[in-house]
Amino acid sequence: MAFLEGAVYAVGLMCLLFIIRLYYIVKTGSSYKPGAKGPVAVLVVAGSGGHTTEILRLMESLSAGYTPRHYVIADTDRMSEEKICSFESSKQNSDSESQFSICRIPRSREVLQSWSSSVLSTLHALRFSLPLVFRLRPDVVLCNGPGTCVPLCVAALLLGILGMKKVLIVYVESICRVQTLSLTGKILYPISDYFFVQWSSLRDKYPKSIFLGRIV
Repeated sequence: MAFLEGAVYAVGLMCLLFIIRLYYIVKTGSSYKPGAKGPVAVLVVAGSGGHTTEILRLMESLSAGYTPRHYVIADTDRMSEEKICSFESSKQNSDSESQFSICRIPRSREVLQSWSSSVLSTLHALRFSLPLVFRLRPDVVLCNGPGTCVPLCVAALLLGILGMKKVLIVYVESICRVQTLSLTGKILYPISDYFFVQWSSLRDKYPKSIFLGRIV
């Protein structure tokens, strides 16, 4: 009985320390300034359809200091790979030292997939996201809504919780979201270091968000 009580106490203590560490990482994230001593490695989450188009528009505004760029797409997404390669080919014309890679993980959620099965597919994607993020160790994760970014952001957050590296999570909500956040936005809002919205109505509802007008 004493052993069981000790085990429960130990587990409870570990959970408490985990929560405290999570709170600290989330609250102090915006004070972290990557790139102060060199290039900024960025992990860019691209999704099918308009998500990739919007994220590449954001990438156009980033300087050459954001390198290497690691693009992550779903394993069934062929169109995004073509768009990324085309974008990087044009970028290399002006940046001889451009470095990028394209990585794939299982899709977290297919279109019209049920919510219950989405939990399982997201956990499956997390199994691939953890070793990928731990290997790349980016300075920043940049995403704008595809479900694929949820397991990647969780993996990036875990890097900080374990004290291995602080990774800034930057989320840009789609221009299509006017009154409410997307499901991905609602999930990542509490843990994002910078959360951008493109309509003032969303800024009023979500005080942590940053409104700079239309970004893409």
